[in-house]
Amino acid sequence: MLVKQEFVPANAPKMRAADIAYNAIESMIVKLELRPGAPVVEAELVEKTGLGRTPLREALMRMSSNGLIVQMPRRGLVISDIHASEYMNVIATRRVLDGLIAQQAAQLASAEQRKDMLLWADKMLIAAKCHDLGAYMAADQAFDIIVHEACGNPSAVQAVVPLVIQCRRFWYAYQHAGDVEEGARCHMLAAKAIAKGNAELAVKASHGLMDYLVSFASEVMGKK
Repeated sequence: MLVKQEFVPANAPKMRAADIAYNAIESMIVKLELRPGAPVVEAELVEKTGLGRTPLREALMRMSSNGLIVQMPRRGLVISDIHASEYMNVIATRRVLDGLIAQQAAQLASAEQRKDMLLWADKMLIAAKCHDLGAYMAADQAFDIIVHEACGNPSAVQAVVPLVIQCRRFWYAYQHAGDVEEGARCHMLAAKAIAKGNAELAVKASHGLMDYLVSFASEVMGKK
């Protein structure tokens, strides 16, 4: 059965099989359908995704480079573990990159992109109030894709995307300790600042979101 694809912009070029495989496996890892520490079994992934071994292997190689999958002695490929302490370093790095991306998006976004950011931020608020984490994460991904396109800085985007993926997986793992309504509120503040073209306020809002992620991670580590 072919795994449902995540949000893709309407004007995106046709995806290669390896990219479809990557997105499908990434989604399963982020949502903990493939658990941390679990072995990577090609035959199972072929069955779950409906894709061939060649694109799957290419996707797995990419995941090894961004830390979602690791090579373990005598065990082969396994899904990487989640470490709350390492997550703090992820947020610290995201703070710098997200601030730059928000600043440049505020300066460069088109009118349509600004409108779409507000739309998806609003969908995040609605999903959060309904306690629908799946819808919240889908809207969050759509929001990020638009902001990343708008910033015009592919180098920053390439660096930040693996960190964003780790943050989403952390949310799924410790959602009991999180406050999605506060996360949605932080995203809306960023969306409004970017939509207004206020680069300074956009950076401040981006840092506010990172501050919340730090408090969330601290809450998780305090309960462990």
